[in-house]
Amino acid sequence: MSRPILSEDRLHPAIRDRVAALNRDLIDEVEAAVAANAVVIVGMAQNPHPRRARKALDARGIPYAYLQYGTYLGQWRRRNALKMWTGWPTFPMCFVQGTLVGGASELLALIERGEVPGGSARG
Repeated sequence: MSRPILSEDRLHPAIRDRVAALNRDLIDEVEAAVAANAVVIVGMAQNPHPRRARKALDARGIPYAYLQYGTYLGQWRRRNALKMWTGWPTFPMCFVQGTLVGGASELLALIERGEVPGGSARG
């Protein structure tokens, strides 16, 4: 299954570079963290779901990197770049072994099944 993304040839040449560069630093930072860590949580302040994911990882002693970008009222435009890049509509964005696995609920299900490095099923 592939998701639709507007083809570059449908962008006017005058805006292609601007579109490619928009918040690229943010995406590069997340990509670097994903490459360097088995588990990465991308979240935002004031949102309880990233906190829930981190708490579950902490409780099982699973190491992870946490990247936080703004609050509900701040940096939302920059966070949109991450949503467009991943196709995932909410935070947190949880990566395991370089793969986006979804949000907190999806990560917790993987932890329970013992599918997160350093984690184990509850016993």
